[in-house]
Amino acid sequence: MSVMRLLVLGAVRQHGRAHGYQVRNDLEFWGAHEWSTAKPGSIYHALKQLAKEGLLLAHEVAPSTAGGPPRVEYEVTDAGEEAFFTLLRAGLRAHNERFDVLTSAVGFLVDLPRAEAIGLLRERVAALESWAGEVRTHWAPDSPPAEWGHIGEIMRLWTHQAESDAQWTRGLIERLENGAYVMAGEGEREVTVLPEGVENPYA
Repeated sequence: MSVMRLLVLGAVRQHGRAHGYQVRNDLEFWGAHEWSTAKPGSIYHALKQLAKEGLLLAHEVAPSTAGGPPRVEYEVTDAGEEAFFTLLRAGLRAHNERFDVLTSAVGFLVDLPRAEAIGLLRERVAALESWAGEVRTHWAPDSPPAEWGHIGEIMRLWTHQAESDAQWTRGLIERLENGAYVMAGEGEREVTVLPEGVENPYA
């Protein structure tokens, strides 16, 4: 799954229209350059590539004052909207993706209706429980843990990660069920990550 596509489509989408520097600032403010491949050069490349694929629409809005290319703003197309939600849903329900996939999906969690988000997260819990059960049943040695040697630590790691991930996901489900956050269709919410003119302290 492409984390970059999800991040860039989501960052543009939350503004309606956004230029590359704005998208970069938002993602850097999230710290995405630390936990994903969202580095400045790759963000601008992704914007151009998504526009080439028809997932973003590019608008030349102002000529360059320095003799370079004109300033471009992007907006998500209908195809881009579909791609965004496909990536978002997959990122929330999957139990076996990289950490940056879940992190990105949680960042756009509020773009889904509450009931749908809860349903996807319940799928995630079920998949994690199934995976942990499979490890215990089919992968863990039959001998006592002390006889596994260091390889047994792999099984402990897998089951611990699955159990802790499921616990966190259950907590998020509970918070959503109790009304946390303004979800899609529930009214206006602040979408600005980094206000215009405010310097990004994490860049």
